[in-house]
Amino acid sequence: MNKKIMDFRQRREKLNQIILDRDNVNIKRFFAIDTATYRGGALNAKTKELLGLVASTVLRCDDCITYHLDRCIEEKVSDDEFDEAMAIALIVGGSITIPHLRRAYELWTGGK
Repeated sequence: MNKKIMDFRQRREKLNQIILDRDNVNIKRFFAIDTATYRGGALNAKTKELLGLVASTVLRCDDCITYHLDRCIEEKVSDDEFDEAMAIALIVGGSITIPHLRRAYELWTGGK
């Protein structure tokens, strides 16, 4: 797996644990809703992660893009599926998303 994604995953898990250890019920509820939303249902988890990736790209959140890229890898998104999702993000988000698109492709391809 891509070292940048692995480092991101480890840091994210550490920071999430710091937040959850504070034991704030509202934050825990929000985290639980977030987790539940991306589980398979009428839409499978793979499709939901692609939707999350597109939304994160349009919103220009690099941490969110990295998270959804990691999940897309886990959900076995193909290169063609990734390319189509990124095309949608570009059309919806416009040229301002191009720097985020570049970083997403760098992570997806391992910088090749």
